[in-house]
Amino acid sequence: MKKLLNRSFRNRVAAAFLIASLVPLLICSTSLLEIARLRMKGHTESEAQIQARNMSQALDQLSSGISEAAQVLQEDPLVARALSGGQEADTTVYNALFDATPGARGWAGFELYDSEGRRRYATRGSFQPGKLPTDWGILYAAGQNPGVPAYVGCEDPRNTALPLLQAAVQLTGTEGKPLGYLVMSLYEPDFVTLFDGTYGTQNDILLLDRFWHPVYASGDTLTENLAPMLRGQLLSGIRPGANAEEFVYSIAKHAPSGLYLVLQQPQKFTKSTMGILYTVSASCALCCVILSVVMSLVLSRQVFTPVEKLQQAISRVSRDDLDIQIPVESEDELGTLARDFNRMVEALKRNREELVESERELNQAQIRMLQAQLNPHFLCNTLDTMKWTAKIHNLPEVALMSTNLADILRFCISPDEFVPLYRETEALERYIEIQRLRLGDDFVFLVNCPVELEECLVPKMILQPLVENAILHGLDGVTGSRIRVDVACQEKMLKVSVTDNGRGLPEEMAGKPYSPQLPLAGNHLGLYNVNTILTKYYGADCGLYLDRGDGGKGACVRFTVPVRKKEGIPC
Repeated sequence: MKKLLNRSFRNRVAAAFLIASLVPLLICSTSLLEIARLRMKGHTESEAQIQARNMSQALDQLSSGISEAAQVLQEDPLVARALSGGQEADTTVYNALFDATPGARGWAGFELYDSEGRRRYATRGSFQPGKLPTDWGILYAAGQNPGVPAYVGCEDPRNTALPLLQAAVQLTGTEGKPLGYLVMSLYEPDFVTLFDGTYGTQNDILLLDRFWHPVYASGDTLTENLAPMLRGQLLSGIRPGANAEEFVYSIAKHAPSGLYLVLQQPQKFTKSTMGILYTVSASCALCCVILSVVMSLVLSRQVFTPVEKLQQAISRVSRDDLDIQIPVESEDELGTLARDFNRMVEALKRNREELVESERELNQAQIRMLQAQLNPHFLCNTLDTMKWTAKIHNLPEVALMSTNLADILRFCISPDEFVPLYRETEALERYIEIQRLRLGDDFVFLVNCPVELEECLVPKMILQPLVENAILHGLDGVTGSRIRVDVACQEKMLKVSVTDNGRGLPEEMAGKPYSPQLPLAGNHLGLYNVNTILTKYYGADCGLYLDRGDGGKGACVRFTVPVRKKEGIPC
């Protein structure tokens, strides 16, 4: 894949379009789906908590209703005597029973049983005598913990003739002996009334006893299917209600009664719903892929057709075809590129013609230079002849002058552009020996150059013009004339100065870098040539600097250049 993308820029553009369109779409769609799912889940959980709290409060009313009624009836002496076999008026006992259950009677029926389990009084319907066993069932459960309600569910919640849930409290006398039992019975309509408005219309509830057997359900399928499933999951060690696809189950235990409340809510994002959403997202992604491919093809054709023409033109230019021109078909960046290419080719063509002309002129200059080299050799041979003639005729000054001038000429015509300092000073000594014939024996010339700097390279004939300028313009008419050349090294920079004790520099030239624009600068051709050579080789910062000599007398010309030595010689 990487090799395919690297092979063509067009492929990279198409891949970029696909990535730019698909990645944000996939991220956004996935994020939106996940955010919607989490928000819906949070809303469902919040709704479940509120509804479970409402149902728990309803059961709290149930529990507190029977507990409070049992407390009131137990403290009523008339009820105690009636349950103990006394001949109390039934109307009085009924009134006491009705007064003890003012709110709970709206969603439950209450009955009073004596200690033998015989039904004596009831709040619903006409009184029908009956009896409940005290050694098992609801009365037995109540007798296990006197004063605390015991709850027992119906064995068959589908049998509407029987109460779905019964709660009983054993009433005891002053000596702790059982007086009887207060029994509360709830049928299916009672549960409908009890839980009315506590859960949503789209939800269902299931009430389980402490053994996870169904007590009441808002739908028949809950009793037949959900209750066994939850009980089976509990026995298998699985969290009840887990892994459900169509519904969300919230389970809460009501501690006073030991009952379990199960709230069934429809699953907002089922597998089928998520499948539809993912199908829509995939369809959008496919549309984006198609759109990206079409756009990349159109744009690539608009971009790469001019680029391909430019590539072909460059290929022809690389084969030295400078007559190629690209037609400009647009005013955008590609059109600007084509115009710039055409101008570049025209410039190359002109430069090639100028280069050919320059090479022709250079060849002619080389021929003239070779021809000019014949004259210095002729002069050197002539000076050698003059030297031997002067020696034969006993003219030592002429012989010395001829010898030094011949050495200087050979040094000048050598092919080296840079020479070591020791060679430069040797040529300078030859020049000074010629000038001594004019200046006399009181002329002093000194060169202070450390041995370790003698191999430093400088431009050829860089010192002789400076010394000659000092002799011609500074020492004319001066007795006891003196010229000193100082060489030093500081921070890898070679510092060279030529100092004389002559007439000095004009006020307008002293203490300044040399410039051809300075007054009287045109009279010093040697300074101009040396400054030009230094600035050409080393830059404008390495030109000449003009100043006063020692003690403010005479002149000092100095320059500073980088230290350079021949290869193999350490700096």
